[in-house]
Amino acid sequence: MSQTPAPPTPAPVPAPAPVTGPVSLRGRTIVVTGANTGIGAAIAKLAGATGMNVVIDYVAHPELNQPLIDEIVAAGGQAIAVQADVTRVEHLQSLVDAAVDAYGRLDVWVNNAGVETRLSLLEDTEEKYDFVMDINMKGAYFGAQVAAKRFIAQGSRGVIVNVSSVHEDWPMPGNTAYCVAKGGLRMFAKNVGVELADHGIRVVNVAPGAISTPINKETEADPGKIKQLNESIPAGRIGQPSEVASVVLFVASDEASYMTATTVTVDGGITQGAAGL
Repeated sequence: MSQTPAPPTPAPVPAPAPVTGPVSLRGRTIVVTGANTGIGAAIAKLAGATGMNVVIDYVAHPELNQPLIDEIVAAGGQAIAVQADVTRVEHLQSLVDAAVDAYGRLDVWVNNAGVETRLSLLEDTEEKYDFVMDINMKGAYFGAQVAAKRFIAQGSRGVIVNVSSVHEDWPMPGNTAYCVAKGGLRMFAKNVGVELADHGIRVVNVAPGAISTPINKETEADPGKIKQLNESIPAGRIGQPSEVASVVLFVASDEASYMTATTVTVDGGITQGAAGL
C-alpha cells in the first residue's frame, strides 16, 4: 500500500540583508549637523552601516549620543559626537577639526540642522526670525564654507549635502521664515554648486516632504490630522527618516558623481498631488 509522500520541508526564509549605503563611501568621513535625532540620526546610522566614519554634531540631549554611537559601531562604522552650535562659525570649524583629528580627513558634509517656528509674516518677531534664519540658512552657508575649504586644503573632491525641504519652493502660509530659509537653500545649492565645481566639489539639496520626525510629532499623535496628511500624499503615507537618509547617502556617493547644483525631492509626491497643508 503506497503512502502519500510528506510535503517537502519549506526552505527557511532568509533574513533580510542589512541596509547599507553605496560601496564607494566605505572608509570615508562624514559630518552630519543636528545628528542625534530625526533625519540626522537616520543619516548617521546609515553612514555607519555603510562603513563610514561619522561625526555627530549635536546641541542638546547628549544622552542620545552614546546609544547612537554604539549602533553605528555595531553596524561596522566609527563615530564620535561633538557639541557644536551651527550658528557659530568657530563651532562649525571645530567639527572639521574633530573629523580630521579623529579620522585624518573630511569627505562629506551634511547640513541637516534645522528648526521652524510656524509663524506668519504678521506674527513673526525679529528674534524668532533670526533664530530660524541663523540655523537653517547661516549654519548651512558657513558649514559649506568650512567644509569646502577643508576639501581644497587636502586636495580632494568633496560633497556638501543640504537637507532642505519641499518648502524651498512650495508655499506654506503661516511658516514664512522657514520657507524663506529653505528657498534660500535652493539658490544656495545652485550658486555654490557652480562656484565650487572647478574644485571638484559637488553641492546637492535633498528636500524631504512630510517625514516622521520630532517636528511632526503632534500631527502623528492626532488621528484626524495624520489621516488627513496621509490622504494628501499620493504615496498614501508619511515618510520615514531612513528613506531620506538613503537618498542623502546616494547623492554623496560616487554613484551620483554627475549631480551638482540641484535639488532631489523625497516627498511621496505630495508637492505634485496636493493643494497644500
